[in-house]
Amino acid sequence: MQVAFSLDDVGAFFIPFVFYLSYFLFALPSSAVARRIGLKRGLASALLVMAAGTALFGECVAGRWYAGALAGLLVLGAGLTLLQVTVNPYVSLLGPPERAAQRIAIMGICNKCAGILAPLALALLVMRDIGGVAERARAARDPAVREAILAGFMRAIYWPYMGMAAILVAMAALIALSPLPELDVPLSRRPDDAWRARILRPRLLAGIGAMFLYVGVEVMAGDAIGTYARGMGLPLEQTRFLTALTLAAMMLGYLAGLLAVPRLLSQERCMELSCLAGCGLTVLAWATHGTLSVLCVALLGLSNAMIMPALFPIAIRGAGAATPLASALLVMAFSGGAVMPQLYVRLKPVMGFQPVFAMLMLPSYLAILLYGRHVGRE
Repeated sequence: MQVAFSLDDVGAFFIPFVFYLSYFLFALPSSAVARRIGLKRGLASALLVMAAGTALFGECVAGRWYAGALAGLLVLGAGLTLLQVTVNPYVSLLGPPERAAQRIAIMGICNKCAGILAPLALALLVMRDIGGVAERARAARDPAVREAILAGFMRAIYWPYMGMAAILVAMAALIALSPLPELDVPLSRRPDDAWRARILRPRLLAGIGAMFLYVGVEVMAGDAIGTYARGMGLPLEQTRFLTALTLAAMMLGYLAGLLAVPRLLSQERCMELSCLAGCGLTVLAWATHGTLSVLCVALLGLSNAMIMPALFPIAIRGAGAATPLASALLVMAFSGGAVMPQLYVRLKPVMGFQPVFAMLMLPSYLAILLYGRHVGRE
């Protein structure tokens, strides 16, 4: 997107801003949808909305219509919001609560496998010569020639995105026809005092803040690593693979958590250790330079992996009939992925990219650590 639309860093980071803003905009409507149609049908509906957003994004990027591409991301984000509102409580309620983090970790492994394969496939099949394309576009003096270079590059995006949209439609059909149980959570018809008390519990309110910070640090480690690496002087031919590297580290973290929780560690203790590891890697990234510093940022995926699987079930524990709304409020907090990268990209010209990165990440990990230690164990 940055190459195709000639965006600076601020413009490029507006893309994840729009995407993660959709979690804030659509979480409560998604909760109402899940309440009306149930969790299982909510999953299938979410995949259909995601398919529509994916197809719209591919169409608009291929046509080099920036506003339309952002609209496609917003629709895709709306589908993902409905998916998060339904799938996280569904998996949390599917079995014993002490193994909820383990079940979410299994989802995370599948998620990150796809997350690793997708950027690698795009890098190898579509963006093989992204550095050359960017250089030729900058060197072209004739605007028509420059537009032709960029248009040819972006047309290669079209069919991969149409293929992903088709896969999402097929998955929606499989979910709808599958024998998965329907785990509807009965909701109070009106917000009585007991219902309000469950929503206003410190566990959930503090958990919303912790989730906001967590998604911010996850997006920083996965999406901002390319900009961070270019600040270290690494070329585009290398930085295009770094998101996949962060996700690979995250998948290793999921596998380790799957083996350790709850056999060796409680999910609360695992989250605390993950936050401590994140603090350590952030300090190392700030204290080192070059490839080693970038590697420390990528390894944050390892420390981030088991925070979300533990944080979500801890936050909604005890919500009872208010569980779908509690889940929606936590999903709204995913908008931290919109805010933190914006702070990073706007402050780094003033303070330098390494100090700003550490300034945003370190307090976030410490705050999540305090939540897990003091609130999460109540």
